[in-house]
Amino acid sequence: MRLDFIRGLYERGGPYASVYVDTDRSSEGPANVIQRRWANLRDRLTEEGAPASALDPIGELMLDPVWAAPGRAAFAREGEVVLTEPLATRPRRQTARWSPLPHVVPLLAQRGEHVPHVEVLADRTGGDVAVVADGQRRELTVEVAEGPIQKTGAGGWSQRNFEREVEETWRRNAVAVAEVVEKEAHGIGAEVVVLAGDPKARALVTDYLAKDVVRRLTVAEHGSRAPGADLDHFRQEVEAACRAWTERRCEELLNTYAAGNAVTGLAETARALRERRVGAVLMHDDPSSTAMMWIGPEPTQLSTDPAELAAWGVEEPMRERADAALARAVAATDAELWFVPRLESPDGIGALLRF
Repeated sequence: MRLDFIRGLYERGGPYASVYVDTDRSSEGPANVIQRRWANLRDRLTEEGAPASALDPIGELMLDPVWAAPGRAAFAREGEVVLTEPLATRPRRQTARWSPLPHVVPLLAQRGEHVPHVEVLADRTGGDVAVVADGQRRELTVEVAEGPIQKTGAGGWSQRNFEREVEETWRRNAVAVAEVVEKEAHGIGAEVVVLAGDPKARALVTDYLAKDVVRRLTVAEHGSRAPGADLDHFRQEVEAACRAWTERRCEELLNTYAAGNAVTGLAETARALRERRVGAVLMHDDPSSTAMMWIGPEPTQLSTDPAELAAWGVEEPMRERADAALARAVAATDAELWFVPRLESPDGIGALLRF
């Protein structure tokens, strides 16, 4: 997981209020329920020293039905909400924290890996292409060639020529769809391409795709361009293809970690991040973790030993959650963060090195 989308969080100084609230509105009296949840969390933040100027904007956000979602994460400093994101399900834990760094790891863990991918519904007249990357979805329609689409089977001396014209129309439309898919897949660095629709059109589009795109291709059994077609099963196949890619990638990272060119443990990972040698931090997803470390004002100033920070000229090292410190350093050094189901490490932290 790349953390570009949270990099802006660290451009302003802290401290930050980090809040995860169950904003589900399906129960009776939802406004009052959410208000009580937020009131409890606000009291906790106030006790930790958070000012009203940081808390009032969060309260407005949580209680506004326009922002309804099963759950919501919000990060604020004095006077503004710096980042907010809806959660697809209720937060695993309702959380309120006032601290030097935003507590982003629960959001990252629940958000999961957003796999850049392309979705294609093809038929013999063209295709619908959806491009999904960086949390954004862009939809395109491809219909290029004019000409006969349907074979009649009427027979007669001209039937063979007519059928050739039909097949040429199919081919040109397939080429047009394949060109768009190839361009968009390369443009976003798509890891997955899912192709559904008419079987003949699927085969033709596949024939005209570049080999590197075909290697990322999953052919779905469900999905149609027909008006009113139910696309639920197609979406499930897209989700399954993205999930399968994530699982394969996770296994590849774990195998690389086991093979070497990696460091193990919080202290060694912090040292490698300071030296900007980390390609990916591996973190065992443990919502109950309370591991702490020391940080300075710069993203790569992190250590398990405050004396190290003092030696580098950090006058007042601050104690902070280890996962929050790691996330800031990962975002700042253009590394990746991956949550893994297991890790041979005493504290559930390790890193793959660039060099």
